[in-house]
Amino acid sequence: MKTFRLAAVAAVAAATLVTAAGCSVARNQESVGQYVDGSVVTTEIKAKLVNDPVTSAANINVKTIDGGVVQLSGFAKSQREKDRAGQIASSVKGVTEVRNSLIVKP
Repeated sequence: MKTFRLAAVAAVAAATLVTAAGCSVARNQESVGQYVDGSVVTTEIKAKLVNDPVTSAANINVKTIDGGVVQLSGFAKSQREKDRAGQIASSVKGVTEVRNSLIVKP
């Protein structure tokens, strides 16, 4: 089941990358290289969240901003899950800062 979820997360990330890359550059937000790097970081974090027994990737949104800053948002079932999601995000290569805005909602 985890393999299926991992494949689904990867497919969604790939589709997002393909459809949004042109828009991002057109609005001068970031270069294609920065966008691709951010998408790779986001996908790797989501994959690790899926495979972690403490975190629920379905309730955690991940966005990588300029310079490797990662924004976590959504809901965590416990403070432990929130903390673990932050640890996972900060462990990924290319992440320079984690902004953990998860809301604990038991």
